[in-house]
Amino acid sequence: MSNQTFILILSGIIGILSGLAAVILKQGVHSIQHFLTEGFYKEYANFLYIIYPLIGISAAYLLGKYIFKDGGGHGIPDILFTISKKQSIIARVKTYSRVFTSAITVGFGGSVGLEAPMLVTGSAIGSNVGSLVHLNAKKRTLLIGCGAAAAVSAIFGAPIGGVIFAIEVIMMEISTASFIPLLIASVTGSLTSMVLIGKDSVFNFKLTENFEASHMPYYLLLGISCGLVSLYFSQAVRKTESLMASFDSQALRILYGGAILGIMVFFLPPIYGEGYDTLNTLIDGNSSQLLEKSPFFSIIENPYIIIIFLAFIILVKPIASAVTLGAGGSGGIFAPSLYVGGILGFLFAYSSNLFDFTIPLPLAHFTLVAMCGVMAGAQHAPLSAIFLIAEITGGYELFVPLMFVSAISYVTKTAYQKDSIYMMQLKEKGRYLPESKDQELLELITITHVIERDLLPIHPEAKLKDLISLVKISKRNIFPVVDEHKALRGIVTLDDIRDIMFDREKQENLMIKELMHSPPEILLATENMQKAMEKFELSGAWNLPVIEDGKYLGFVSKSRIFNAYRKRLIKQKQD
Repeated sequence: MSNQTFILILSGIIGILSGLAAVILKQGVHSIQHFLTEGFYKEYANFLYIIYPLIGISAAYLLGKYIFKDGGGHGIPDILFTISKKQSIIARVKTYSRVFTSAITVGFGGSVGLEAPMLVTGSAIGSNVGSLVHLNAKKRTLLIGCGAAAAVSAIFGAPIGGVIFAIEVIMMEISTASFIPLLIASVTGSLTSMVLIGKDSVFNFKLTENFEASHMPYYLLLGISCGLVSLYFSQAVRKTESLMASFDSQALRILYGGAILGIMVFFLPPIYGEGYDTLNTLIDGNSSQLLEKSPFFSIIENPYIIIIFLAFIILVKPIASAVTLGAGGSGGIFAPSLYVGGILGFLFAYSSNLFDFTIPLPLAHFTLVAMCGVMAGAQHAPLSAIFLIAEITGGYELFVPLMFVSAISYVTKTAYQKDSIYMMQLKEKGRYLPESKDQELLELITITHVIERDLLPIHPEAKLKDLISLVKISKRNIFPVVDEHKALRGIVTLDDIRDIMFDREKQENLMIKELMHSPPEILLATENMQKAMEKFELSGAWNLPVIEDGKYLGFVSKSRIFNAYRKRLIKQKQD
């Protein structure tokens, strides 16, 4: 069997396993929510909403920490960091732990999504299958992408969207040979979901209205609005998580987080869980049903109250998601970004139609297109957003506005904030990923691996004649001046002594400490190669000394780095 055929078979297996995990997770959440909420909305004010999230977050945290030994929090940033810094090796426990902890978190009302935990599960399945059959890091990364594609495909019933998401967010680099396994994994993941639970997706509707070119000016305004809302979404999540992290005790995080989330859900019931049912209700044109779920607004039939109600949801949903994760719950912000976008789009069209500003705008179209816009802005994944929403609608009727709004939203967001929400979350933890392929390859090279130790050192109290003795046997033209404590005092180059090296008097009387001078820059053994290259660039030097704990180790040359880089590049192409 050829290597390529073997990878294709593995991608199919990973697709099936990821699809099965997605079905278990979806059905588990729906079962918990059905048990907890069935029949409560209209008959009671449902004060149980105040304690449900606290119970769910507490149970998820305890289960993750003491049973699975796997904490909650975000999933996608951790995957990106694992691929970049940990050779694409994901802990085996993640192949199942997030299925249970996120099902409990979301089922009990945690205001996060299932997509990120499912992506972690699918990616962990891919990584561990790759490790099981002893594949290298590059092929493990490909199988991680297969797991991620299958997860998105199984959840949304969108195989193309799954492939695009894996390429755009997870893998960043793709070749034709790598593209085929992603397709197979995505298709098998979607088929597994269809076979087990039917063709039901998170959105159950078909578009009935046609796209009108006359609506494009309003889509322009919607795109700008999506960009600004995605900016707010990212900042709200980041600042809320920072606030939650300021609590020293995990018990306090759970208590405060659960209580705050419970109060939010009590006043704004649509925040409960993922919220996709709310979007289905809006797209079907039944916006008044949202108020029926609230103990305060159920008897009010006023369109202006609906506008205020939805505006509050847009403002509160990102905070609720961050509180859920910061308190110890398991989930992701993939679904909340779609949810906020859907609410924004509906509110945009609903308000315009209510106040009769313009020609009537189709509610379903603007709801779906805004979902695409906010996802494109918050996650910096415009292509994934376009194809995901296009597939969800069952066709490509909205392809033009989807492309237009996602582009406008992305440009608007990046004008104020260059990083995606995932990069922001990594940087908050002090984790920085390479921004280019060159930087990624450089980070695979460590300073200690390219140190040259063949430069002959000399003591600062030695004389010129001692240095000349070294010149006779040395193949280098740089001589580090090192004292008895192995501390670097300076350097002497052949050019420094060329004019005086044959002067007999100076050979006997001139001390090395009088000849030495400071190097143009010093490298630390703990610095990464990107920082080292910056020092080379700024100093204009070709060779720089390396220091560790105040002691001289050797020199690093540009030529040695370039040679190591070339070998890494060749090896990567061969893999």
